[in-house]
Amino acid sequence: MAGIVKSCMQFTLKSVNLIMAMVGIAMILYGFWMLRVWHRDMSGSSYEDLDYTAPWFIYTFLGTGVALCLLTGLGHIAADTANGVCLFCYMVIITVLLLIEIGIAADILLNEDWEKDMPDDPTGRFRDFKQFVEANINIFKWIFLIIFLGQGLSVLLAMGLRACSPNQFSNYDSDEEFTQARLPLINNHAQQPAYVIGEPPFSNKNETWNTNK
Repeated sequence: MAGIVKSCMQFTLKSVNLIMAMVGIAMILYGFWMLRVWHRDMSGSSYEDLDYTAPWFIYTFLGTGVALCLLTGLGHIAADTANGVCLFCYMVIITVLLLIEIGIAADILLNEDWEKDMPDDPTGRFRDFKQFVEANINIFKWIFLIIFLGQGLSVLLAMGLRACSPNQFSNYDSDEEFTQARLPLINNHAQQPAYVIGEPPFSNKNETWNTNK
């Protein structure tokens, strides 16, 4: 029964990781598209018109997508092997990511001037993405909710798998190992011949031979 529950948790964790992997791949593709459009726009500009401000929004988008894909790979390995160290690292990274997402969401909801805290985006992609999100806010609400719940479910599944995985160091600390190590000494001691107190068995034969002689 425990093996079936463990297999179900491993399959569910892999499925949730697959969803995050799809989100990461979509972010990488969209980031490359934004980078291509920005380079195309910059190719037609003169040397004086070029803005040397780094396109931080595009690089942030690409970096987030790559980080999600790497985290998905770690989660898949942790779910497949059920290794305690991998599961612990996966839980820590997911928890930190959740805290960052909660902080960003709280800043956007509570701070009306949150856009002023952002640096200037020379590509204009940040403004376009913001307008696209505002135009499809209901769809993005469900997307953000699914991502948030998926990450929370990943933490719970990783905790469950880590609890179900056997402790690798328990066998070395158990009394059975020391008992088995002492058994050969006990057996060797039991196989020793018992000592008999008395006259040797050949003494009567020697006395009889002397008498007859």
